[in-house]
Amino acid sequence: MTGGSALLALTLALPLLMLLAGLHPAWRARLPSLLWLAPVPALAAALFSSGSILALPPPFSLTLALDRPGAFLLGAAALLWIAGGLSAPAYLAGKGRYVAWWLMTLIGSLGVFLADDLVSFYLLFSLVSLAAYGLVVFDATPSVRRAGAVYIGLAVLGEAFLLVAFVLLSQASPEGGLSIGKAVAALPGSPWRDVTLAMILLGFGLKMALVPLHVWMPLSYTAAPIPAAAVLSGAAVKAGVIGMIRFLPFSTALPAWGEALVVIGLVSAFFGVAIGITQKNPKTILAYSSISQMGVIATVLGMGLASGSTAAPLDVAFYAAHHVLVKGGLFLAIGVVAATGSRRLWPVFLPAAIIALGIGGLPFTGGALAKLAVKDVLGYGTVGTIAAFSAAASTLLMLHFLRRLAASTARDPEAVAPTRLVQVWWAVALLAVALPWALYPFVSGSVADVISPAKIWDSAWPVAIGAVLFILLTRIGDRMPTVPAGDILVAAERLLLASARLGDGMVRIEARLREWPVAGAMLLFLASCLAAAMFWAR
Repeated sequence: MTGGSALLALTLALPLLMLLAGLHPAWRARLPSLLWLAPVPALAAALFSSGSILALPPPFSLTLALDRPGAFLLGAAALLWIAGGLSAPAYLAGKGRYVAWWLMTLIGSLGVFLADDLVSFYLLFSLVSLAAYGLVVFDATPSVRRAGAVYIGLAVLGEAFLLVAFVLLSQASPEGGLSIGKAVAALPGSPWRDVTLAMILLGFGLKMALVPLHVWMPLSYTAAPIPAAAVLSGAAVKAGVIGMIRFLPFSTALPAWGEALVVIGLVSAFFGVAIGITQKNPKTILAYSSISQMGVIATVLGMGLASGSTAAPLDVAFYAAHHVLVKGGLFLAIGVVAATGSRRLWPVFLPAAIIALGIGGLPFTGGALAKLAVKDVLGYGTVGTIAAFSAAASTLLMLHFLRRLAASTARDPEAVAPTRLVQVWWAVALLAVALPWALYPFVSGSVADVISPAKIWDSAWPVAIGAVLFILLTRIGDRMPTVPAGDILVAAERLLLASARLGDGMVRIEARLREWPVAGAMLLFLASCLAAAMFWAR
């Protein structure tokens, strides 16, 4: 085993060992303060193991590998999980059971960037989807229970879509093999190509919260504690992004499917902003911002699929890596600002303003580089123009978020947030700006070209338009309609209000699923179904 492959193994082994250590009462009490260590091997793997492969012997027969898109996302996700691990004890002290959910979600979240065969990818993807439920339903209030019921129901539905897709991929693969690369290469010629692609888009689109499969996201992120919301919004949701990167056949142009994904992406990009500006809770606003940004990513993926662009996966990974740190960091900022008095606000608020406006492409930020990296794939026609205006819409939404964030300070004007929380927040904000500059040469070439007047103007004008729209929005004030978090789900619930029995049944199911052994049994059942189906397909 080489050093690179050893790091791949340790990425999953260390958090798994910590999870097992939690079975002992003495270690269980110490684990909350050690959570930040669990993602460290993943960060080392992202830095030093690109190109490495690890094939585990029977009875495991799993394959791990790390390419450049996976390394981008693995590194950014590891950094955010480290920051979340440092912050978590301050919010969740005395609630030891969150450690198990945290570590299981972490294993799945980091593992999907390494999985190189269908079984291991499905197992790890299921783990991040199902274990995240335990982080969402931390406070047993009615609204949190409702969010958990919606989340787990849609998560299981997404697993079902992917189960069908992976069985069909295996059947179309040469000799029924389990290699992701071989299965995807054979997909364009598969007799089940269109069904498989539909299942892939539904399964991963649900994880990315593309409209109309987005309703779980604003409910879940609003319900989850700050550190959990940070890692879920920044890192865990990227399981859907890496799924699209891994399983869409970018080497073959599929215009019809690509254009369908572009339409879904653009609708999501603007829908997230349209509903987000009606929200008042900063966490909910960030959730709708994530829906919008996942829409932009889907648009880029769709354009790449339509044209057969093999450059699209790396460009999308770069864009998504920036989003990992920005969105996770802004959730951490919510907690820091809430503990900070108005007279102490600017040192913690200013970094939030910089990286938040970076989502809209503010010049010289990581977001400006992310927008430039995907510009060629989006093109310079209609889709490229619409995408540029989506940057203006994102600026509008982020200015609205900053206004609500500034209004959420502590009651005591002289209050100061805990030092560790402030330091972690500053570190994530710095990384959100600096890391894209370090990675950009691996994506699009010269950094010097980025600071040319033409490129600065390309980044600046959507931000300026968004600022003007925000001024107009402030003139409207309280006359904006109020849309509840969950939007179309809430409307559907009102239409189905008479179906009280269905609601009672979901509550009972949710209560049962709160017991982690049941969730674990569900995960084992799904993985067993996949393995059995693929064995039968041989």
